[in-house]
Amino acid sequence: MDNPKSGLNAVAEAATQAPGKGLPPVHLWHPEHCGDIDIVIRADGVWMHEGSPIGRKELVRLFSTVVRKDPDGYHLVTPVEKLKITVEDLPFRAVAMRREGDALIFTTDVGDEVRASEADPIVVETDPTTGEPAPRIHVRRDLWARIARSVFYEIVEMAQEVDGRLVVRSGGQIFSLGAVT
Repeated sequence: MDNPKSGLNAVAEAATQAPGKGLPPVHLWHPEHCGDIDIVIRADGVWMHEGSPIGRKELVRLFSTVVRKDPDGYHLVTPVEKLKITVEDLPFRAVAMRREGDALIFTTDVGDEVRASEADPIVVETDPTTGEPAPRIHVRRDLWARIARSVFYEIVEMAQEVDGRLVVRSGGQIFSLGAVT
């Protein structure tokens, strides 16, 4: 069992210590790397620990607030520990979208809300293996959410054709979804 002040327990404690309702300032924390922890964020958005899904949504939300991407990969970070995790695709999934005025607002599978804008762009790449679009939206710092297929279909339905490309507008920005074929 984990020491009460290390591993998952330390991550959970650090996340709950964040002042106010904002996110913990993981970008300001620079602890030594403490090793790997057997947490996998699968491509379908399921968080696994030691081969089993983490069933408590509150715990997944808590851990999601202390995820950081560094040059050597993804980590759960506290003021005193840095534990490497595995992320199969992107750490989050955009599972819902709504329009508010001229903005598209996405909700992730861990409860974050992101307004598509210059700071938080929508990017659509083509999967080199399947040729399928691989849309994503920036969430915070260097963390992105894969836009779920059903949400992407909603975006495509509201898109307009401009110069042979499908585009959507949000927050005064234009985002290309890809070429019209």
